[in-house]
Amino acid sequence: MELAATHRLLLLHQNPLLKPRVRVSHRPFTLTSNSISPVHHRQQLRMNMSKPISCSASADDNGSTTTATTSPIGAVARIGEVKRVTKETNVSVKINLDGTGVAENNTGIPFLDHMLDQLASHGLFDVHVKATGDIHIDDHHTNEDVALAIGTACLQALGDRKGINRFGDFSAPLDEALIHVALDLSGRPYLGYDLQIPTQRVGTYDTQLVEHFFQSLVNTSGMTLHIRQLAGRNSHHIIEATFKAFARALRQATESDPRRGGTVPRISDLLVSMYKRFFEVLLQQLVQDRVVLESFSMVMFSANCMVQFKRCAVPFLMLEVDNAGLKVV
Repeated sequence: MELAATHRLLLLHQNPLLKPRVRVSHRPFTLTSNSISPVHHRQQLRMNMSKPISCSASADDNGSTTTATTSPIGAVARIGEVKRVTKETNVSVKINLDGTGVAENNTGIPFLDHMLDQLASHGLFDVHVKATGDIHIDDHHTNEDVALAIGTACLQALGDRKGINRFGDFSAPLDEALIHVALDLSGRPYLGYDLQIPTQRVGTYDTQLVEHFFQSLVNTSGMTLHIRQLAGRNSHHIIEATFKAFARALRQATESDPRRGGTVPRISDLLVSMYKRFFEVLLQQLVQDRVVLESFSMVMFSANCMVQFKRCAVPFLMLEVDNAGLKVV
């Protein structure tokens, strides 16, 4: 990062580890006692671990028309509501993560309705799904779009994810079947799927669609999900145990962690906080020291620093800099 002046040059080198160094040609330029040195940055990182930090994750637009209501844990229920319309399907989904296990599902696919009932019952979510689709051809599009809409609804209901456990892990037995599910509401979609379902169909439901259901849900919810079959010979038992284990793991992950104190500690957020403090101190110094400010005509950042600057610069300080005629590039 550089400050280019008409008569003077101020260089600020910012490396990836956030260790700002200041060097001035011709005339010394020092930050005030409120400034942050590299050592202070590291101390600030440690101290900020106890401060509330907000973060959120998002998934790419899946083409659905969406409305949602989100609230912090302990206040109003966390609800996500999605309507997804394509050439093949028309899907409406409403999920309350703080529900009581109410299930009202009508997808036109009886076995899928049965599995969604398990999601509600064992996750204690209120799940309302209504879908119409081209099931006269096969169940593929309806199965996929229901899962995409559920994933989007979960993402919206989670909001900023403050105070949640984030991780969930559960093993569900059903007679001879035993399925293990582990998940992380990380914002990074990934599916690890290891089921050996012995038959091609359960009733009229194509068992290949189980993997496709979870892959679609993962893609829009942004969760990391691992599903492993530890035992099982009956196709119905294997699939039902999978949905039950998933429901229980998701319930764990979305529930409140009382020790978390309403925060989601992520290193990236701590680094952004440090960047913000550094830029705030720098801009304050420039604004306060009119002699220095009048000596410079332009602020030049490296590409990486410019990205961080745009994220972290304090708006009212930027206004002051603009008013002083200092160009930021």
